[in-house]
Amino acid sequence: MSKVAVVYWSQTGNTEAMANAVAEGVTAAGGEAALITAGDFNSGAVAEYDAIAFGCPSMGVEVLEEAEFQPMWDDVKGSLSGKKVALFGSYGWGDGEWMRNWEAECKEAGIDLATESVMANETPGDDDTQKCRELGKALV
Repeated sequence: MSKVAVVYWSQTGNTEAMANAVAEGVTAAGGEAALITAGDFNSGAVAEYDAIAFGCPSMGVEVLEEAEFQPMWDDVKGSLSGKKVALFGSYGWGDGEWMRNWEAECKEAGIDLATESVMANETPGDDDTQKCRELGKALV
């Protein structure tokens, strides 16, 4: 059974809703999902999982959340080589620049994304939720 960590940070609940949908997809595909907040995950935990989905909303000037998520991300990204990894998150304005930058950072770090990233504008709608479930299934 594939063990998948769904690591996220959420301020308004939008990215948390997406994380729950990712976990539903993992479970539906026969995997074991662990929902983990960014503050409770670090590089030492990476080896425990076959795949990891990371979720963070766009903050400030289209960046990852800086107090909790970014430090966790900086800690783990060097440990992700060979892992199935996927990204998701929500935004309230802009055009998704934070996700493109995050994907580019993954590429520079040698992290191969297992599936297309999922972005939701504000509260995830039915289509966004389904894309999150598919993202979860792709990680199993």
